[in-house]
Amino acid sequence: MKLPMLAAAWLAAALPVAAESVCTPDPLGGRTLYLRGTFNSWNAVETQKFTWACNRWELVTRLTGEHRFKLADESWSADADFGQGTAADSRMRLLPRGLEIPRRFDGTYRMSLRMTKDQTPELSIDTCPAPAPLGDTVLFLRGTPNNWAAQDDYAFQYSCDAYYLNIRAQGRHEFKVADAGWKEASTFGASLDHQANFAFDFQGEHTLRLAFPQGVQDARGRPVLTLGPKTFADPSARSVQDPVALSLQFDSRAAAHKQPFGAVQAGSEISFTVLAAPGVEQLSLVVEKRRLEGNQEVLDYTEVARLPMQPASQGGRQVFTASHRFGDVAVYGYWFEAQIGGQSFVLQNNADAVFWTREKGSGGSAAVAEMPASRRSIRRFRQTVYSPDFEVPDWAPDIVYYYVFPERFRNGDQANDPKPGVTRYRNLGVELHKNWLDRPYKPGSGDGSDAHFNNDFFGGDLAGLIDKLDYIRDLGANTLYLTPVFQAASNHKYDTADYKRIDPAFGTNADFERLTREAARRGMRVIPDTSLNHTGSDSVYFNRYGNHASRGAFNRGRIDPASPYASWFSFRPGEKDPDRQYRGWVGVTDLPELDKNSPAVRDFFYRDKDAVMKFWLDLGAAGWRMDVAPWVPDDFWREWRAAIKQHRPDALTVAETWFDASKYFLGDMFDSTMNYIFRNVVLDYAAGGKARELYRNIELMREAYPPQAFYALMNLLSTHDQARALHHFGWHADTQDAATIALAKQRLRLALFWQMTFPGAPTVYYGDEVGVTGGDDPYNRATYPWADEGGQPDTALLADFKRLIALRNSHAVLRRGSIEAPLFIDDEVIVWLRRHEGQMALVAVNNATRTRQLQLSLPGDAAGARWADVAGGGEVRSDGGRLNVTVPALDGKVWLAR
Repeated sequence: MKLPMLAAAWLAAALPVAAESVCTPDPLGGRTLYLRGTFNSWNAVETQKFTWACNRWELVTRLTGEHRFKLADESWSADADFGQGTAADSRMRLLPRGLEIPRRFDGTYRMSLRMTKDQTPELSIDTCPAPAPLGDTVLFLRGTPNNWAAQDDYAFQYSCDAYYLNIRAQGRHEFKVADAGWKEASTFGASLDHQANFAFDFQGEHTLRLAFPQGVQDARGRPVLTLGPKTFADPSARSVQDPVALSLQFDSRAAAHKQPFGAVQAGSEISFTVLAAPGVEQLSLVVEKRRLEGNQEVLDYTEVARLPMQPASQGGRQVFTASHRFGDVAVYGYWFEAQIGGQSFVLQNNADAVFWTREKGSGGSAAVAEMPASRRSIRRFRQTVYSPDFEVPDWAPDIVYYYVFPERFRNGDQANDPKPGVTRYRNLGVELHKNWLDRPYKPGSGDGSDAHFNNDFFGGDLAGLIDKLDYIRDLGANTLYLTPVFQAASNHKYDTADYKRIDPAFGTNADFERLTREAARRGMRVIPDTSLNHTGSDSVYFNRYGNHASRGAFNRGRIDPASPYASWFSFRPGEKDPDRQYRGWVGVTDLPELDKNSPAVRDFFYRDKDAVMKFWLDLGAAGWRMDVAPWVPDDFWREWRAAIKQHRPDALTVAETWFDASKYFLGDMFDSTMNYIFRNVVLDYAAGGKARELYRNIELMREAYPPQAFYALMNLLSTHDQARALHHFGWHADTQDAATIALAKQRLRLALFWQMTFPGAPTVYYGDEVGVTGGDDPYNRATYPWADEGGQPDTALLADFKRLIALRNSHAVLRRGSIEAPLFIDDEVIVWLRRHEGQMALVAVNNATRTRQLQLSLPGDAAGARWADVAGGGEVRSDGGRLNVTVPALDGKVWLAR
């Protein structure tokens, strides 16, 4: 397409020079501000980082869908955590620690945050027009500042509405704006025939702006170049310019830089090697011990060693080496300090965001920066050092979980259903759905429900689970994970009323024992779930509403110091409001928080001969999943683990954590965790995300977690706390388009393929296998659509689940096989080589909507093998270590070595 010529105008005054030239210091003192919300798992992602420009923070980003968000720094600091007030503000004036901001997006937006005269943050969100007029063409300033060359430092960036370039120059310069090849259609000068050069007297820092006001489709839309003071927020601005500093190289996953790989046993010595161009005066390895408490609220490092690295020369480069013996069990941090030209630089972890994790940096390639004013800003590489006696039950890598929210799975005994007008929910009533296929109620949604959350029931119970054990076994699952089944008022049962009694609406203790016995008869295990962080306010231990015969610690709404449970909770007697007289977990008064340091609490849960944990293990439980593990002190979990392993050595212990769980895998707390990092990576990949970027999160875990834990991780796709996978892939409650639904199902098959061929314990959330979709709570907790209840389970999808689970169960190499860095990875395809006891498997996944042809380079032990397609597609042979394979669109393949 022929572009219009540039307008003959040099409009230095086109930008509001007087207003924009009044720049102010960054109010956060250099701390980075991020857009954090449901579109990025609330992470501090580099691609959604605001840039300070003169007098505002600015970000251009593309977003689609209904989302909630805030603006915050990496640490959610009190002075850098901005949300809306109690009501929507048309001017978008934000408040520190304000509420999440809801908004529907559909396009590209420029977001600007300014501080008003009274220091109130004010957010503006502007919709950007059509994409860049020149497409992927890169424009450069080419003239006397750079000898008319196309240099990266003089490249314009397209941002929202125009091409921008920040430039620092002095004196008079002539130039044109052109692409690298001086193409006529993308070369612009100061005349209609673009022969004349622009000329200007520069005086320091400026911003150039090239805009196409009416777009290139309009013959009258002549691009206009303007110049003014520096105001462009350049997201790619590089702070380090020193070439020697930029030459520093370290990769935590490369044997040439660090040995041995990954997590190590206590007492191990690790060697470190950094490469650099000549000119580094001194390089030091800094080793620190990490302190991480709670849900990442407390994060500190204490220096334990500072080692001068020994220099040597190799092939015209400097090579620096040092070793350190890691004696204690802990998670450590390490980084490097370089002295170059009298200036200090830090060689640190990269800026990759890790899903749900406060600390940035995925390991692997390091990044260099000027030494920050505060050491807290340094991004440490993390090093896990675990106990030599850390063992995980041998059966863990062979697990395929079936994950059930019991109230919504199957009603096997209608006689025990909750009864409106009789069953109590705290001091309220309950609702019972007459139709099994109803949507769960959500107060305030207009669905006809009452005003209370979590008090609507469908009647699912243990009898229903027992009735369907053959179905679960035939699916291929061998371990049931049940969200809580102990007595509680709510439908989710995390507000425990009695830890030693099955909820009457679910059955009896004998029913639980029968469930475990019947499961064992089919080669299956049962893992129950509970919270040791809080009870329910409507419980025998608290008894706020007087619904129990016990003498609770807050009996009938009054503190009772004589209660046998008085030491279990912390009270504030001076408060008049009953809701303020005790601490509810995260402010939820229905969940009074336990004092985990109370000896009575610890005795009851795991020390006593008939302690809760032992009681249910003796009734057939195969282990425990522990709710909200980060809110419970580490020393509690250490004692807890020791008690459980002494009582039942092969019991599996699983934590609910969402972030990098390294601290729980030191051999003294847990065997496994709910792997939300895996969930986000796989769902985003299957939805079309870039494999190379997403997979860094997987490599972080492979490096940070001890192998026995990595191969036992509870690898999720859907959960009762997040939207289901099909919802993530675009099948929402109001979706009617058959093509959209079919595509969502195919993306689910791709995610399932990855899940079933990867190390760890794949986890199927009930109903996913027959096409159940649903957004956030409560819709992710919909009922299973049994045909005899009028449902329409997707039997074709079910068959695919069975096929892929059977593939895993049939081949030990897919369950227990080792895995290293991908054999091949680009933006769409990932290929792994897995090995186990002489077996080898090649696994490939492809998220492109087209078939991919690949040529793989195989390592020596795999180079001569014949590779059989497990789906019956014949054999492929390597030629000189090169193997040509085909990977279908939105799908995967497995080849086994012959």
